[in-house]
Amino acid sequence: MGKIKSFFSSVPWTFFVSRRFSCVDRKGKSKITSFLASLGICFGVMTLICVISVMNGFQMSFIDAIMEVNSFHIRGSGNFYEKNSEFENFCREQDEIRVFFPFYETQSLLVGRNGNQSASLIRSLPKNIKEIDEVFKREAKIWAGNFDLEEDDSIVLGTELARRLGVRVGSRVNLFALAGGNDVSLISEDRFFTVKGIFRTGYADINASCAFISLEDGKKYFGKDINQYYAIKLVDSERDLNIVEKLTSSFPEMSFESWKSYNRSFFSTLRIEKNMLFLLVFIIFVVVAINIFNGMRRIVLERREEISLLSALGGKNLLIQFIFVFQGFLIGIKGAFPGVVLGLLLSCNMNYIFAFLSKLSYFFQLIFTSVFSPQNAAFVAENPMFRVYGNIPPRILLDEVLIIAVFGIFSSMLASFFASRGILNLTVAEVMRDE
Repeated sequence: MGKIKSFFSSVPWTFFVSRRFSCVDRKGKSKITSFLASLGICFGVMTLICVISVMNGFQMSFIDAIMEVNSFHIRGSGNFYEKNSEFENFCREQDEIRVFFPFYETQSLLVGRNGNQSASLIRSLPKNIKEIDEVFKREAKIWAGNFDLEEDDSIVLGTELARRLGVRVGSRVNLFALAGGNDVSLISEDRFFTVKGIFRTGYADINASCAFISLEDGKKYFGKDINQYYAIKLVDSERDLNIVEKLTSSFPEMSFESWKSYNRSFFSTLRIEKNMLFLLVFIIFVVVAINIFNGMRRIVLERREEISLLSALGGKNLLIQFIFVFQGFLIGIKGAFPGVVLGLLLSCNMNYIFAFLSKLSYFFQLIFTSVFSPQNAAFVAENPMFRVYGNIPPRILLDEVLIIAVFGIFSSMLASFFASRGILNLTVAEVMRDE
């Protein structure tokens, strides 16, 4: 206890000496070294926040579309026909369940205009799905027409699926081949549906493969033996395993699958991609930490006289070492704080940044083409990919921003700690003899 009290009583002295070391600059080298180190941490933190925010927006647009439109948080399957009312009453009593509704789904080969064909996942939903689930309405954005399933034999297609079939709002498509129950014809030329709307999500596979019809049309065309499913959406998607366990214990004759297991391979790929991106960008901090290490080592060697005097006056080696660690902390703070501010500003204005980069790229490309190939200058156009990237809404997660900032500060402190370890090997007599 006495050592701990002695250490904390010496902290004000350590901070005072560290501030003096930071202010005193005899040759100007340490000042430049500290500035460049803080600048490196600033750019590292800013870059990592921007990249991770854009990556989060890119991935979350996929995840939101998959969970809200395709897989849902929990999928229930089994013999619901005999316990529909009991199951729905149970779901209404659960505060953690936000939305639930029945649906059917099956595979089909659609035939559109001029005999164009495309495979599709046909899903039958309640007619009032937009009123039941506001998030589904938000994620399945209407591209043309309306998400209207009120009339019989109405269908809503994904944008890419509609393009492949060569249809638009008001066109008719045929469910030529249909995988249904035993009482359903596999191939038919009479299952015509009118396209009421075309939707678009943030995930291209859904746009290219999904089509929606009403629940009543699903019962009519899919057959009596088709499996009925229930889509269950939660207030907190991370609570899925608890709800699955509760549902399974209450309805053991039915099976329930979480979104994590239903999309395991896809979400694992996204997680690996994000982790690799973290690893690559964190190399920036490794390079900065090496520069801080080299600069701090030089500072320690330049101030051997001061170190020896502090030691002669009673300063312990560990406290003297902490002086340089505190300097590394100040370097990290001076770099991490502006880096966080710049990173957040850039992330919130990413659409303007990509628009500026698009025009800048177009300007230089136009000048280069006008000088070296004037006949092709009329064909120069802005790169549409900049517009695509700019339309990705960044997702800023507070915990990730804090981790990035703390890691930037910690890397500077760690580099200073290892750079100042040589203090423990210095003796006053050795320094005075050399001087």
